[in-house]
Amino acid sequence: VIRAKVVGKKLMKDGPFGTMRYTVKQMKMYRGFQIMPHVQYIYTEASESLCGVKLEVNKYQYLITGRVYEGKVYTGLCNWYEKWDRLTLSQRKGLNHRYHLGCGCKIRPCYYLPCFATSKNECIWMDMLSNFGHSGYQAKHYACIQRAEGYCSWYRGWAPPDKTIINATDP
Repeated sequence: VIRAKVVGKKLMKDGPFGTMRYTVKQMKMYRGFQIMPHVQYIYTEASESLCGVKLEVNKYQYLITGRVYEGKVYTGLCNWYEKWDRLTLSQRKGLNHRYHLGCGCKIRPCYYLPCFATSKNECIWMDMLSNFGHSGYQAKHYACIQRAEGYCSWYRGWAPPDKTIINATDP
């Protein structure tokens, strides 16, 4: 998970349809230090129909998530990528201060009601009922974090989370 600005792009002739290689200037890394401490290139399919993403050169800073495979960082339409200035304050605070508190939690999407957590380390993601992807209210304003006794729940607020209280009423 990085914050980066795209400074170049090149179509690589890998595979039958090609791969786009974006050269990035990494501003900050939020996750993945152990695997790759610095990212210089992001790879994606050249075609959007194959889940490739289109990033603009020298225009925006992006939040980019992906996976590392054989020493290269790949992203696609199923990963979270967004222009940095379109992130909500809650999402920015989550990246810097809260999301890491949920590393032991699992987010389970709810596609239709009723939905129930099947273990104490699950947060039910309700955005799938009305909005697809990371554009829903819950994704924009809440963080799934681990609370007391290993229970996970949604957290929204400006103060650091109180790990002794479990609030099951938020989304």
